[in-house]
Amino acid sequence: MTASKVTRIQLNDGYSIPQLGFGVFKVDPHETERIVADALEVGYRHLDTARIYGNEEGVGRAIASSGIAREELFVTTKLWNDDQGPEAGVVDAFERSLDRLGLEYLDLYLIHWPTPARDRYLETWRAFERLRETGRVRSIGVSNFLAHHLERLLAETDVVPAVDQIELHPAHQQPETGAFAREHGIAIEAWGPLGQGKYPLFELPQVQAASATHGKTPAQVVIRWHLQRRHVVFPKSAHRHRMEENFDVFDFELSEAEMQAITALERGGRVSAHPDEFN
Repeated sequence: MTASKVTRIQLNDGYSIPQLGFGVFKVDPHETERIVADALEVGYRHLDTARIYGNEEGVGRAIASSGIAREELFVTTKLWNDDQGPEAGVVDAFERSLDRLGLEYLDLYLIHWPTPARDRYLETWRAFERLRETGRVRSIGVSNFLAHHLERLLAETDVVPAVDQIELHPAHQQPETGAFAREHGIAIEAWGPLGQGKYPLFELPQVQAASATHGKTPAQVVIRWHLQRRHVVFPKSAHRHRMEENFDVFDFELSEAEMQAITALERGGRVSAHPDEFN
């Protein structure tokens, strides 16, 4: 499997994003360089990190030592909640992330949470708009925004987010947010795409049946479900054999009946904080 086999999703700003990437949430900063180097060797070219993860430096070192041309990579990081607010603070946080990553530009920069009690995401988004105008970040987006957060953002600012990165797996599909995003050309990125081990997706008969039919693991089946629903997805693993397994999902296709059976697993099964309550 090579990186060229990974499909790309066209974004609303003219850029495109590899649909399958590699995430480093909760990856030990001391292990990040090795783990990301393995992911790049496997074929991943889309890397997703965040300031709060504390491992931007390791991601940057892995990129620098990989020998892979910068234009072949798609790198995302995120602005943490306490950096939201006036433009000067947002720009400073952005520059510090770039420095830690050792990059000249970002492919995608996200507001990590709306933190509505602080009510600073509109001001922050306007700073993002100006950052995009500098060319040092190509695409800008949000993370953990629900439909009503997006609706307010679109009503009071100028640039439609390129993506919304949300918790999304078969047990928690966020249909209202997904529908709003599709209506406005916002790509959906799914974090926690396998339920983060907190929801027993792999044991469910609908997933097990598709796994047996296609000779694939339950994880590969769930990743394939995401891809066929046109989600951008970035499972993470510290183990190379799992990275390879998660990447080996382009040689089969779920049937319409299998897709419907897995989609019917929706339970509102959020495993993370609620975006209206996390501040």
